[in-house]
Order: sequence, then structure tokens, then C-alpha cells
Amino acid sequence: QGLLVESGGGLVQAGGSLRLSCAASGRTFSRYDVGWFRQAPGKERAFVAAINWSGDSTYYADSVKGRFAISRDNAKNTVYLQMNSLKPEDTAVYWCAARYLKPRFSNDASSLDEYAYWGQGTQVTVSS
Repeated sequence: QGLLVESGGGLVQAGGSLRLSCAASGRTFSRYDVGWFRQAPGKERAFVAAINWSGDSTYYADSVKGRFAISRDNAKNTVYLQMNSLKPEDTAVYWCAARYLKPRFSNDASSLDEYAYWGQGTQVTVSS
């Protein structure tokens, strides 16, 4: 698969927006489902959103539905996480992760154990 590199994190006020990017090296990125996960201080790493290899199926954690949107551009080997209406509780380190595509994209995409490839993480801080 190659390397995954996240970018786009930073400091934003509550109600603001950020767009995270997950760029992948390797020419077969289009054969991988991709998920975003986050870990807040003192908490376990948690699922945020996932997208299938073609981009036509997505899945979200309840806490971000309606505020976050995951998308991908396979021509650019990049997956995006658009985060709107940010809240202080969205403050966390965010990681993207990849798994080889599955014939059926289901809620198992929310499991950390599904993903073999991880980026290094990017910090998102939302101030109140």
C-alpha cells in the first residue's frame, strides 16, 4: 500500500471548519477502503468515518453525522475529511487508515482491527 500522510490539522474556534487530507503513496490506493479515527486525551481511539474504495459508500460515527463528510479522489491518491460545525469535544489526534477493499462495505469499517495501514496522525484542537 505505501505510506499514509495526514495533513490539515490545526487550531480552530468552535463552529469553525477544517479539512483533513490523507495522501497515500502507491499506485493501488483505489483498491483500499479508508477510515478516519481519532483519539482525545485520556480516551481510546475511536472511529469517525469511513469510505469504500470507489467512494460511493460511506459510514459515520453518530457523533459526527451531519457535520463531517468523507470523500476521496483516487486520481490524486487522497481521502478527505471535511469537518464543519466543530465542537471542543472534537479535539483529538486524527489518523487515517487503510484496508484492502471488501466486496461488501458494512459497519465493520468502524473497527480499528480492520485496518493494516495507518498514518502518523494530525492534531485538531477546537477552542471554545
